[in-house]
Amino acid sequence: MSLRRVEVLGTLPAVAFRGTFAPLAPEPAPGTEVPPGWEGLYFPYDVPLADLRPDGTPVRDGVLPEMALPRRMYVGEDAVFHRALRYGETAEQVVSAGSITRKTGRSGELVFADVVREYLVDGVPAVSSTWHDVFLDVATAPSDRKETGGDSAPSADWTEPLRLDERQLFRFSALTFNTHRVHYDLAWVREVEGLGGLLVHGPLLRILLLDAAVRHEVGDNVPGHNQAGPTEPGRVAEFSFRVHAPLLAGADAVIAGTRHGQESEIRLLDVDGGLLARGVVTWSS
Repeated sequence: MSLRRVEVLGTLPAVAFRGTFAPLAPEPAPGTEVPPGWEGLYFPYDVPLADLRPDGTPVRDGVLPEMALPRRMYVGEDAVFHRALRYGETAEQVVSAGSITRKTGRSGELVFADVVREYLVDGVPAVSSTWHDVFLDVATAPSDRKETGGDSAPSADWTEPLRLDERQLFRFSALTFNTHRVHYDLAWVREVEGLGGLLVHGPLLRILLLDAAVRHEVGDNVPGHNQAGPTEPGRVAEFSFRVHAPLLAGADAVIAGTRHGQESEIRLLDVDGGLLARGVVTWSS
């Protein structure tokens, strides 16, 4: 199964995102480049209400086969940036099913499913992305398991604090037409998902970590942040991102970046140094 959609990449979604999450980003204007990762603000899934699970995620999305499991969560994404998209361009998105793997874990049956998305302009790929989801059974005891990331002030080339509140989660859900109840329904989060607060969107963290990497790569100064001098700037060629543990609204976190040759490792850590998410940027030469 696959979907093909065409959309003019207008500035409105990017202006709204910039005003909520990225005030240091260049102001969107027709003909200028869409920042890498911001393609995720376009082509939202707009399935009918009848095609949603009780948790608000699509049960029938026109791409993946229907899964009997009741919960669907984003776990990461791998993207290749062939060339920059530009505001005002007409882009085509082609979405198809990728690999589907069934496993059994401590919490029961799991299904890992990939969604492959191609963004084309005049038939030529600009961005190729594979979105990774996991389908799960009913939640049991909440899990706070996370990988150790080091100290709360990790060794890195640069660090930035991150704290997101409920207003920002609401805006990102509205921008991307994301109806997953973990991001806005506190009763659902506590009683069904077993979490202590609203969950920050994984796709939002992907954009924020990539934004931070680009900002420091080109040497923009961010007052009050620990950062080393920039290396020779490069364009983003690839970005691989994984979520390791939940970040909740109102919780303090740290984005920490380290350059290794043609790659930058971007970690999102909680106040105890636990690893919440990790991304790897590959820079073009």
